[in-house]
Amino acid sequence: MLRLRGISKNFGPVQALADVDLDIPAGQVTALAGDNGAGKSVLIKCIAGIHAPDGGQLFWEGRPVHLRGPRDAAALGIETVYQDLALCDNLDIVQNMFLGRERLRRGLLDEENMEIAAGETLRSLAVTSVRSIRQPVASLSGGQRQSVAIAKSVLWNSKLVIMDEPTAALGVAQTEVVLELVRKLADRGLAVIVISHNMNDVFRVADRVAVLHLGRLAGVYPIGQLTRAAVVDLMTTGRTNRLNSGAHDGDD
Repeated sequence: MLRLRGISKNFGPVQALADVDLDIPAGQVTALAGDNGAGKSVLIKCIAGIHAPDGGQLFWEGRPVHLRGPRDAAALGIETVYQDLALCDNLDIVQNMFLGRERLRRGLLDEENMEIAAGETLRSLAVTSVRSIRQPVASLSGGQRQSVAIAKSVLWNSKLVIMDEPTAALGVAQTEVVLELVRKLADRGLAVIVISHNMNDVFRVADRVAVLHLGRLAGVYPIGQLTRAAVVDLMTTGRTNRLNSGAHDGDD
């Protein structure tokens, strides 16, 4: 779905990313791991069109692309769910899901059409915990808010959904709901990138793990080849000798 080749990004004298090669396949959850300052946020912002890489090339479905902003990324089918979720507390679920992309009919808001689409999307993802799609977002729990943010990203026929710390600050039951949602996206054939510091979540939901160390890619491994200790090694030193037996995933 997405191929990164030689992606580099500098902020003044600081090199945030150096020559990163990474492939993101459809139908799989790729976890992006790395210590604070490893370059995870910068990398997803390059994919989301917020930062323009200083070097390298992005390929989308085999074609080279230049993203001039988040709108370009969204037009391709790349949606990002940030940690702060960017939901408006004073609006209801439907209004949030269509914020900035409202549907009109004869110059007026097509409330019925938006309600139907929002309801169908939530149902298709089995988001059943919300009382009403006209509920104000301010009244939702953390897990419900995260579910709405994920459903919003799927509403736009996205092909790649990026999630930044989707289970941060959630309880056990809410985390379970969100992880099931993440798996559902991949099972529907979407490419999914998840940034998470929570190794339990990574091992629960990811098919493969890409580890960044000081702005460089330390490796991409199928989840079955990794131990938690190996991921920590890769995050802190950029290498490990504690892999389970199996082939290296390379850049597949």
